[in-house]
Amino acid sequence: MIHIIFNPKASNGKGFDKINELTAGLNPNECSLHNVLEITDLPAFFCQLSEGDKVYLTGGDGTLNKFINLLGDTTIKNEVYLYGSGSGNDFLRDVLGENNHGPVQINRYIQNLPLVTVNGHTHRFINGIGFGIDGYCCEVGDKKQKKNPGKPVNYTAIAITGLLFHFHAPNARVTVDGVTKEYHRVWIAPAMKGRYYGGGMMVAPSQDRLSEDGMLSSVVFYGKGRLKTLMVFPSIFKGEHIHHPEMVDIRRGHEITVEFDRPTALQIDGETILGVTSYTVKAPIPALV
Repeated sequence: MIHIIFNPKASNGKGFDKINELTAGLNPNECSLHNVLEITDLPAFFCQLSEGDKVYLTGGDGTLNKFINLLGDTTIKNEVYLYGSGSGNDFLRDVLGENNHGPVQINRYIQNLPLVTVNGHTHRFINGIGFGIDGYCCEVGDKKQKKNPGKPVNYTAIAITGLLFHFHAPNARVTVDGVTKEYHRVWIAPAMKGRYYGGGMMVAPSQDRLSEDGMLSSVVFYGKGRLKTLMVFPSIFKGEHIHHPEMVDIRRGHEITVEFDRPTALQIDGETILGVTSYTVKAPIPALV
């Protein structure tokens, strides 16, 4: 049996449409559909599956984030695949390359995931934590989607106007494995499990989500004025911002804490949390063999 878990809100509310692409050529009697928004006990869902059953998850990064947090520490014996039907698909971009929607088996990618603690609540994440203008873009984008449901949001345009006018860069303290640095005028300060976030921004080009050391990348884009930042910022889509060490600092570690001097929106795999002043991420340290 093939179980398809879908998110009707994915792809700007067109998530259900992608199911037809996935099930083309399959026997309808061998497929079972499940709305991820209606699943309250995902571990119990997997416990009732038969050996040999396969699960296909359709959606984007937000759907995948909801899936891993519902799953928790549950060990999965069945094969699980992701078929991209979201608006961002940064996870698939990372593991398969551009313009590839899968499906791809994700069992090994959803094990030993890092945790982020924000405002006293802990969440798993699979791509990255955005804090700064990336969180601001999600905040503005959410407002636009609420005002015009189903209409695509131009996050690049939001970022440009934010860099030029609306986003006020805070100062930050960033601690990586116990070593603290202070930064003035911080535009972004993400912690990354993968290379991409924000719908194609290669913010951590050297990050390997399957690295043996399990480390995350802390990236701080800081220091310069609006015009200089706007000139360099587009290079982040190709990972070329790292050629500007005077305004980009990347460190790797298992525990990262970022503290801003004013409340700012934060995003976890594209899901927005408002009014955040700090976050802490912890990556599992691989056991010594």
